[in-house]
Amino acid sequence: MSNSKRILVTGGAGFLGSHLCRRLVAEGHDVICLDNFFTSQKTNIADLLSQPNFELIRHDITLPIFLEVDQIYNLACPAAPGHYQYNPIKTMKTSVLGAIHVLGMAKRCRARVLQASTSEVYGDPEVHPQPETYRGAVNPIGPRACYDEGKRAAETLFMDYHRQNGLDVRIVRIFNTYGPGMHPYDGRVVSNFIRQALRGEDITIFGSGSQTRSFCYCDDLIEGLVRMMNSPSDCIGPINLGNPDEFTIRQLAELVIEMTGARSRMVSQPLPADDPTQRKPDITLARQRLGWQPTIPLSEGLRRTVDWFRAIRWSDYRPPTPNY
Repeated sequence: MSNSKRILVTGGAGFLGSHLCRRLVAEGHDVICLDNFFTSQKTNIADLLSQPNFELIRHDITLPIFLEVDQIYNLACPAAPGHYQYNPIKTMKTSVLGAIHVLGMAKRCRARVLQASTSEVYGDPEVHPQPETYRGAVNPIGPRACYDEGKRAAETLFMDYHRQNGLDVRIVRIFNTYGPGMHPYDGRVVSNFIRQALRGEDITIFGSGSQTRSFCYCDDLIEGLVRMMNSPSDCIGPINLGNPDEFTIRQLAELVIEMTGARSRMVSQPLPADDPTQRKPDITLARQRLGWQPTIPLSEGLRRTVDWFRAIRWSDYRPPTPNY
């Protein structure tokens, strides 16, 4: 295709990265997937390995790499608390050094580069829902800080490269996302609940279950990423990408139990330190600048996700860390 681009996706074998690679390959772009397989595995992108416009590189983004590309999606970083807290120093290095290395590459290649930031930059928010103008309430010395502050530092680097070097950057803040392809042992609430329900285990709820989250289906999120990457040059961000429909954790557990037909009981455990009590994106900016909003409701997205979990072989997946 005439408008085909050379596109690098760091963290391309992860949950969102693999969906993004699949989308870009289908559009005819030459896609380079870079991943160190810490929390991902080749099965995620096995269907792409035979495609002539797909290339896989096993590499850790905390180390420099030199490639010639037109666009970079920087998705590399463990995203589940159990995984990013397993080696917090490495998590911070992945966010900060990873950002430095992709920004340096983008500067040399004159490429456009998108940073996959996170709603975690808002911490345990005092403003609800969270607009992009809110600066957050983050504990810089807490157990989640390696991820929260690492992503905040990456945003700083992106904006400084833009202001100092005129680099063409994009920043998106991703809220909770789920769907087929989630690692069964990634420790996130949706995959935990579905795995426990399908195995007939009790469903673990941290705290009272009254804390809220907003769950965005992966296809909607990928559409938002692609629109942001290809938006006009003045659309730098940050822009929130997420589903503004808000659910309590207990409501999610009840929905999963109903959908799977499980007889699981809900059992409570203490709430982890600095766990946010509310999380809901204000997506006014995404609607205005990208013409984007989620289209798949939680009931439909969960049904697709449960169907995928029923179809996989559990033996194909290994827990990346003891903390799942």
